[in-house]
Amino acid sequence: MNTTDTNTCRLAKKSSRFRLAAWSGVVLMALMTPSAAFAHGGDGHDGHDGQDGQTTAARLTGRQRQAIQSATKRFRNPDAARAAGFIPTDVCVELPGVGGMGYHWVNPANIADGVIDPTKPEILVFVPAREGRVKLGAVEYFAADADQNLSTDGDRPNLFGNAFNGPMPGHEPGMPIHFDLHVWLYKHNPAGELAVWNPNVSCSGPSSELSDGFGDD
Repeated sequence: MNTTDTNTCRLAKKSSRFRLAAWSGVVLMALMTPSAAFAHGGDGHDGHDGQDGQTTAARLTGRQRQAIQSATKRFRNPDAARAAGFIPTDVCVELPGVGGMGYHWVNPANIADGVIDPTKPEILVFVPAREGRVKLGAVEYFAADADQNLSTDGDRPNLFGNAFNGPMPGHEPGMPIHFDLHVWLYKHNPAGELAVWNPNVSCSGPSSELSDGFGDD
């Protein structure tokens, strides 16, 4: 493990309390403010399938994908992500037999603004790589559920007309009930570009090296 990766691991452990405080603030904000603003296009109430389902829109358009890539490709460097306010974590998320997500690096400022902006994802999802390293796999758009009730979804956001998945419980300690949408821009996902789980991601070892051409390596 090189110096950068060692420092990242240390910062991830030190950030645990900060992350819990940040998630607590997110819940409070969700209960006190209107739901997150919808992003570009559509009313966002089509193309979803329950709490942990997949969106029916398999892929973004080339122009939409390019807009996200241009704004986030620098975060393939974990140091750049940390400098931009994303908080590391040592919690890796997976569902055995289905696939993984990876490590959710959250940006409290992007969550707090209450706006779903394609160029400002609330979360970066890093996946395990060789020698204890991590690689950027996906960007994730996130909105806390306004009433923290899994049985209601009147505040479901969308991205380019693609409805978010949820509401769903948090994936790590402190994460609130929420809506989210993964865009697997940097790690090929055979389940779909907007799928929740990626069969090529595992928390038990390096993820599959399959790439969609946007810089897995």
